[in-house]
Amino acid sequence: MGDSRFSVLSADFAAAPYQYFARLREQSPVHYEPAIDSYFLSRHQDVKRVLTDHEAFTTETLQVRAEPVMRGPVLAQMTGAEHTAKRSIVVRGFTGQALQDQIRAIHTNAAELLAPFLPQGRVDLVHDFGRPLAVHVTLDVLGLDRKDWRQVTTWLGGVGEFITSIALAPERRRHCLDCAEQLEAYLVPVIEQRRRHPGADLISTLCTAEFDGIAMSNRDVTALVINVLVAAVEPADKTLALLFKHLIDHPEQLAQLRENPALLPAAIAETLRYTPPVQLIPRQAGKDAVFAGTVVPAGATVFCMIGAANRDPDAFTAPESFDIHRPDLGTARSFTAAAQHLAFGTGLHQCVGAAFARAEIETVAAMLLPLLDQVRYSPGFHYRETGLYTRGPASLCLDFTPVHDG
Repeated sequence: MGDSRFSVLSADFAAAPYQYFARLREQSPVHYEPAIDSYFLSRHQDVKRVLTDHEAFTTETLQVRAEPVMRGPVLAQMTGAEHTAKRSIVVRGFTGQALQDQIRAIHTNAAELLAPFLPQGRVDLVHDFGRPLAVHVTLDVLGLDRKDWRQVTTWLGGVGEFITSIALAPERRRHCLDCAEQLEAYLVPVIEQRRRHPGADLISTLCTAEFDGIAMSNRDVTALVINVLVAAVEPADKTLALLFKHLIDHPEQLAQLRENPALLPAAIAETLRYTPPVQLIPRQAGKDAVFAGTVVPAGATVFCMIGAANRDPDAFTAPESFDIHRPDLGTARSFTAAAQHLAFGTGLHQCVGAAFARAEIETVAAMLLPLLDQVRYSPGFHYRETGLYTRGPASLCLDFTPVHDG
């Protein structure tokens, strides 16, 4: 790691980042990338410090990284009363009776998507199931037409590429902005219709909510809707596929989970720690800050390396091992602001959909485990992960004992 030619932007790092994390933490815990004038932090204590000190480390970088494709400010950019009010509005859309209704919708969506593959005994858990499921479920929550899911997925692909790319070529930037503009054009008529005739969906909730006695503008609602779409869709399919990947790789733990389904929340929490779908969270230093004897100057962009922090031996015992019985994870708090792992971030801007993510993945995994009997990799399948900013399996082709009617 002392080699100045090493780069987290390299193809070698993108292909297998986990093999570099220990050396980064030990030899270069404050890693500077001159090509993008940014610092990468890999130790758990440093990452947690940045994410919890929202005055010293702001989200101003999102004005450039997210706002152009979100079509307005997102929750993570807000502070004070505005943040509290708008976050609580969104949270209400994922809790209580709303969450119970969503769980039923999740189960229905999952059953419909999986049904054609059960008699075949083969499924790509990413492309055939996980990705369309995540979009279907989120459209249901928002009250959008499920028949539009492929088009919405395409637009979200452009939005996600803009947010998660470290550097974008001009033609790709234009493509991403075009996707965002088309998504906005699709949403605005829906928003206007929900203002006139609100229902029980999240868009209606946002349209009828007020902040400081003033209703949110179409721009405000559009930004929050795209915020929810990206946050709910992007990590969900990755986490589900990674959960099954790790259980197949650890058959003794899969057998224990089948025997004791109460272990499922621990298996999901350990998946989030071991291979978090969101690998980088950016912040901007509001003033000079010192980490491991290195000064990060005011105004610098700081990338928190969640994957590296979640495998820090100062935070977890035997962190390179996948262990659903891990005593230092704390399953009960793993989906709250008190989580020891950092897969949902932490502090003021912790993921607003953590409870929903848990409910979605638990519901789907509990349904899949009995159906995917003797689950295994399909013959000839070669596992590969992609993504620097968000990361997950490119595909996950599985064989299992076919399920026939009756």
